[in-house]
Amino acid sequence: MNQNERAEYLAQTYADAILRLSYSYLKNTHDAQDICQSVFVKLLTEPREFDSPAHERAYVLRMAANACKDLLKSPWRRRTCDLAACAEVPAPELAAVNRLPAHYRAVIYLFYYEGYQASEIGEILGIPTATVHTRLARGRTRLKELLGGYGYEQTV
Repeated sequence: MNQNERAEYLAQTYADAILRLSYSYLKNTHDAQDICQSVFVKLLTEPREFDSPAHERAYVLRMAANACKDLLKSPWRRRTCDLAACAEVPAPELAAVNRLPAHYRAVIYLFYYEGYQASEIGEILGIPTATVHTRLARGRTRLKELLGGYGYEQTV
Protein backbone atom coordinates (compact mmCIF):
# COMPACT_ATOMS: atom_id res chain seq x y z
CA MET A 1 0.00 0.00 0.00
CA ASN A 2 1.51 3.37 -1.02
CA GLN A 3 1.52 6.51 1.13
CA ASN A 4 -1.64 8.04 -0.40
CA GLU A 5 -3.61 4.81 -0.07
CA ARG A 6 -2.44 4.42 3.53
CA ALA A 7 -3.50 8.00 4.36
CA GLU A 8 -6.91 7.45 2.78
CA TYR A 9 -7.37 4.17 4.66
CA LEU A 10 -6.43 5.73 8.01
CA ALA A 11 -8.70 8.73 7.49
CA GLN A 12 -11.72 6.65 6.49
CA THR A 13 -11.19 4.07 9.21
CA TYR A 14 -10.14 6.10 12.26
CA ALA A 15 -10.88 9.82 11.79
CA ASP A 16 -14.29 9.77 13.51
CA ALA A 17 -13.10 7.65 16.42
CA ILE A 18 -10.03 9.83 16.99
CA LEU A 19 -12.07 13.03 16.80
CA ARG A 20 -14.69 11.75 19.26
CA LEU A 21 -12.07 10.50 21.70
CA SER A 22 -10.05 13.72 21.45
CA TYR A 23 -13.13 15.88 21.92
CA SER A 24 -14.07 13.91 25.04
CA TYR A 25 -10.68 14.78 26.52
CA LEU A 26 -10.26 18.36 25.28
CA LYS A 27 -13.83 19.72 24.96
CA ASN A 28 -12.63 21.74 21.96
CA THR A 29 -13.25 20.87 18.30
CA HIS A 30 -10.16 22.63 16.96
CA ASP A 31 -7.83 20.95 19.43
CA ALA A 32 -9.45 17.58 18.64
CA GLN A 33 -8.82 18.16 14.93
CA ASP A 34 -5.18 19.05 15.67
CA ILE A 35 -4.76 15.82 17.64
CA CYS A 36 -6.32 13.84 14.81
CA GLN A 37 -3.92 15.38 12.32
CA SER A 38 -0.87 14.79 14.51
CA VAL A 39 -1.84 11.13 15.05
CA PHE A 40 -2.19 10.62 11.30
CA VAL A 41 1.15 12.29 10.62
CA LYS A 42 2.86 10.08 13.16
CA LEU A 43 1.22 6.95 11.73
CA LEU A 44 2.31 7.89 8.22
CA THR A 45 5.87 8.85 9.12
CA GLU A 46 6.44 5.86 11.43
CA PRO A 47 4.62 2.92 9.80
CA ARG A 48 4.07 -0.21 11.93
CA GLU A 49 2.87 -3.73 11.34
CA PHE A 50 -0.11 -4.94 13.38
CA ASP A 51 -1.26 -8.44 14.26
CA SER A 52 -4.92 -7.69 13.60
CA PRO A 53 -7.30 -4.83 12.83
CA ALA A 54 -8.32 -4.80 16.52
CA HIS A 55 -4.68 -4.34 17.54
CA GLU A 56 -4.28 -1.52 15.01
CA ARG A 57 -7.43 0.23 16.27
CA ALA A 58 -6.33 -0.06 19.89
CA TYR A 59 -2.90 1.33 19.01
CA VAL A 60 -4.36 4.30 17.08
CA LEU A 61 -6.80 5.17 19.89
CA ARG A 62 -4.05 4.86 22.53
CA MET A 63 -1.91 7.27 20.44
CA ALA A 64 -4.80 9.73 20.34
CA ALA A 65 -5.43 9.46 24.09
CA ASN A 66 -1.74 9.97 24.87
CA ALA A 67 -1.57 12.98 22.54
CA CYS A 68 -4.58 14.50 24.33
CA LYS A 69 -3.02 13.91 27.74
CA ASP A 70 0.23 15.48 26.56
CA LEU A 71 -1.64 18.53 25.33
CA LEU A 72 -3.60 18.86 28.59
CA LYS A 73 -0.46 18.78 30.73
CA SER A 74 1.59 21.09 28.52
CA PRO A 75 2.77 24.32 30.19
CA TRP A 76 1.34 26.37 27.34
CA ARG A 77 -2.12 24.97 27.92
CA ARG A 78 -1.94 25.63 31.68
CA ARG A 79 -1.05 29.28 31.10
CA THR A 80 -3.60 30.04 28.43
CA CYS A 81 -7.37 30.02 28.25
CA ASP A 82 -10.01 30.76 25.69
CA LEU A 83 -10.99 34.38 25.15
CA ALA A 84 -14.34 34.15 26.97
CA ALA A 85 -12.79 32.63 30.10
CA CYS A 86 -9.92 35.13 30.11
CA ALA A 87 -12.35 38.03 29.89
CA GLU A 88 -13.74 37.03 33.29
CA VAL A 89 -10.34 37.20 35.02
CA PRO A 90 -10.04 40.43 36.99
CA ALA A 91 -7.04 42.44 35.86
CA PRO A 92 -6.07 46.04 36.48
CA GLU A 93 -7.01 48.55 33.82
CA LEU A 94 -4.22 48.65 31.25
CA ALA A 95 -4.17 52.46 31.08
CA ALA A 96 -3.46 52.62 34.80
CA VAL A 97 -0.83 49.89 34.53
CA ASN A 98 0.91 51.85 31.79
CA ARG A 99 1.26 54.81 34.17
CA LEU A 100 3.26 52.72 36.66
CA PRO A 101 7.08 52.79 36.72
CA ALA A 102 8.59 50.20 34.35
CA HIS A 103 9.73 47.75 37.05
CA TYR A 104 6.22 47.59 38.57
CA ARG A 105 4.52 47.62 35.19
CA ALA A 106 6.49 44.56 34.00
CA VAL A 107 5.62 42.33 36.95
CA ILE A 108 1.97 43.45 37.03
CA TYR A 109 1.63 42.79 33.29
CA LEU A 110 3.28 39.36 33.43
CA PHE A 111 1.28 38.32 36.49
CA TYR A 112 -2.22 39.52 35.54
CA TYR A 113 -2.23 39.61 31.76
CA GLU A 114 0.09 36.73 30.87
CA GLY A 115 -0.72 34.52 33.88
CA TYR A 116 2.83 33.76 35.00
CA GLN A 117 3.64 32.79 38.58
CA ALA A 118 6.08 34.88 40.64
CA SER A 119 8.89 32.35 40.27
CA GLU A 120 8.47 32.32 36.47
CA ILE A 121 8.44 36.12 36.37
CA GLY A 122 11.67 36.13 38.37
CA GLU A 123 13.28 33.82 35.81
CA ILE A 124 12.03 35.90 32.90
CA LEU A 125 13.21 39.22 34.36
CA GLY A 126 16.33 37.83 36.02
CA ILE A 127 15.33 38.94 39.53
CA PRO A 128 14.71 36.99 42.76
CA THR A 129 11.19 35.71 43.44
CA ALA A 130 11.05 37.78 46.64
CA THR A 131 11.67 40.91 44.56
CA VAL A 132 8.80 39.94 42.27
CA HIS A 133 6.47 39.63 45.29
CA THR A 134 7.63 43.01 46.59
CA ARG A 135 7.11 44.70 43.24
CA LEU A 136 3.67 43.13 42.89
CA ALA A 137 2.63 44.41 46.31
CA ARG A 138 4.02 47.90 45.69
CA GLY A 139 2.56 47.95 42.18
CA ARG A 140 -0.88 47.04 43.53
CA THR A 141 -0.59 49.83 46.10
CA ARG A 142 0.27 52.33 43.38
CA LEU A 143 -2.63 51.06 41.26
CA LYS A 144 -5.02 51.58 44.16
CA GLU A 145 -3.85 55.17 44.40
CA LEU A 146 -4.14 55.70 40.64
CA LEU A 147 -7.59 54.15 40.45
CA GLY A 148 -9.09 55.92 43.39
CA GLY A 149 -8.67 54.09 46.63
CA TYR A 150 -9.31 50.93 48.47
CA GLY A 151 -12.53 49.83 46.76
CA TYR A 152 -10.44 48.76 43.79
CA GLU A 153 -8.57 46.05 45.72
CA GLN A 154 -11.59 43.76 45.61
CA THR A 155 -11.28 43.44 41.82
CA VAL A 156 -7.60 42.53 41.79
